[in-house]
Amino acid sequence: MTGISSISDAERLARLRLLRSENVGPVTWRQLMEAYGTATAALEAIPELARRGGRKKPYKICSKSVAEDEWAATQAVGAHLISIGEPDYPVALAATSDAPPLVTVLGHPHLLNGRCVGMVGARNASASGIRFARQIASELGAKDLTVASGLARGIDAAAHEGSLKTGTIAVVAGGIDIVYPAEHQQLYEQIIEAGAIIAEQPVGTKPQGRHFPRRNRVISGLSLGVLVIEAAKKSGSLITARMANEQGREVMAVPGSPLDPRCRGSNDLIRQGARLVETVDDIIDALGGMIMPSVQEPEPDLFDVAKPAPPSDQELENARNLIEEKLGPTPTPIDELIRQCHLTAAMVFTILLELELAGRLERHPGNLVSVL
Repeated sequence: MTGISSISDAERLARLRLLRSENVGPVTWRQLMEAYGTATAALEAIPELARRGGRKKPYKICSKSVAEDEWAATQAVGAHLISIGEPDYPVALAATSDAPPLVTVLGHPHLLNGRCVGMVGARNASASGIRFARQIASELGAKDLTVASGLARGIDAAAHEGSLKTGTIAVVAGGIDIVYPAEHQQLYEQIIEAGAIIAEQPVGTKPQGRHFPRRNRVISGLSLGVLVIEAAKKSGSLITARMANEQGREVMAVPGSPLDPRCRGSNDLIRQGARLVETVDDIIDALGGMIMPSVQEPEPDLFDVAKPAPPSDQELENARNLIEEKLGPTPTPIDELIRQCHLTAAMVFTILLELELAGRLERHPGNLVSVL
């Protein structure tokens, strides 16, 4: 690893336990860390938070032995376990609202904090699309930009191949030790040697359909902008473009023939305002000043800040009743809850945290929540 860790092994293990505990996702994990400062303190607090949220049965905290086994398995494959807030954690990704609290990395972690461009597209890409992807990736590398993609067939593979010599990042949907598709074993090994592979799922996890949208938001989160080359109407690449837009990244697309169904989604992106790209200079122009400043490392005490006095039990009870009245099975924006309930954001976040830990709340993209 390139950076000096700002947390102890004990705290990293506690962060892993917290993440693997029941009903704790990336947003909940971060809110718990912001509320309690350390994972050790958060682990002590969550059973009571879940009880206050209405949970009847005992809360399941990930055991120390289970977390130790995962950490050992991660080390056994030669990967690093990196927590948000550590120097090697990608700063651009950390700035997104649902950044993975911990990631596993193989290869060269320093690439994660370079200036990246995401490249995605059709798995069944045309020969010209693959050739163009390789060329653009190579030219981006020549301009000191790292290419991030998803190790899929077609455009993804071409993007990695074109940027191997200058730096490429593969974001995988399953565990970092699972090569998918299996035909990319050689490319996977080449990326470990010259680039970096990053995964959110535990070692040994076989990729499932639900993992791919999560992988896509990591590709866009790492990047200043995302380039789409050949994408059908219902392509997963369009999910990456949508997430890039939500994260405030530049969305770019290569125009294609209206007669080719592989280009209808990417042409639609241009119609909706994505930057049209024909040359690498179009990408440089689209990114503008974003490629100039170097990325700054986060403060080592990301969660160790002064906490306001907690609300009283009576204040929480009154707020809880009010919020539960407003919630229903239809997803509701959290900002709208804050406005309608006339409560502080901290109070609303606390109540939603309790409900989620109790298994009564579901989070949706776009900062929406609903009750189960």
